[in-house]
Amino acid sequence: AADRRGIRQSRSSGENGLTMAERLSKKHSITINGHRTSITLESVFWESLKEIATAQKKSINALIAEIDATQPENLSSALRIFILTYYKTK
Repeated sequence: AADRRGIRQSRSSGENGLTMAERLSKKHSITINGHRTSITLESVFWESLKEIATAQKKSINALIAEIDATQPENLSSALRIFILTYYKTK
């Protein structure tokens, strides 16, 4: 929406309906096959990953390790693709 001067105002939930907190990236420390590492994911993806792990009765580290085994190049991107595919096929 534009104000009286015609300047577009940003909505607090963003153009795609996500709040600023959901869009912010955050580093998460994880362990994959006994090795500590960190990944950077937006909060909305991290929360989705936790939901999927719970639904599959797995730890989040176990789920991430499975995804990493199939897409080891860029783990953060692989996680986003996995989450998107999971919810699109559900």
